[in-house]
Amino acid sequence: MKILVLTFLILAAVSAARAQTFYGTDSVQVFRDGREKEFRNPGTSPLKPEDLSNFKGLNYFPVDANYRVTAKFTATPGEQYFWMPTSSGRSQKYVRAGVLKFKLNGRDYALNAYQSERIMTDAKMKFFQNRLFVPFRDLTSGKETYGVGRYVYLTMPTAVGDELTLDFNLAFNPSCAYGNDQFSCPIPPKDNFLETEIKAGEKNYLEKKEATQK
Repeated sequence: MKILVLTFLILAAVSAARAQTFYGTDSVQVFRDGREKEFRNPGTSPLKPEDLSNFKGLNYFPVDANYRVTAKFTATPGEQYFWMPTSSGRSQKYVRAGVLKFKLNGRDYALNAYQSERIMTDAKMKFFQNRLFVPFRDLTSGKETYGVGRYVYLTMPTAVGDELTLDFNLAFNPSCAYGNDQFSCPIPPKDNFLETEIKAGEKNYLEKKEATQK
């Protein structure tokens, strides 16, 4: 029987065991190198076994500094946990930890940042307890990028009102984007839909897979 687990919980467990610190890094190169190694390792790869042997790397937009913005983080203490839907139909408990407000191409935007109840109450997942989980969709979703949406991890600021760097070049696909149905991925809430194109970060894997098969 297949065990359905949240994508980022899988990654958290792997990180705790192997000290993978690239989820939450502010270095695009460190992040992409870490993802590459993770995908090539049969023990951690979300690829289907038949795709692993033909893996030619992930598909990215060119790095664009315009998508690296400063965001003001406003914490939202006292929020109640809620059930966030996932791709498998099984919901999981999250809490909104705060709101990120930023400007992009001269326009104001906001994204909610979340934390998982399971991570916050599991001592074995301390590695991720200072991480903010930011799932989002944008106008590239279902076109150049995965239709369900993409994720960004940020490190929790140390002081109230701190600013964070929100780098969409670090946006990545959930593990369920790669066709392996053992994963159940959080679906970005409607409040985290950006009415703009985020042409940064990871693109559709299928596009590159099909190109390499021609």
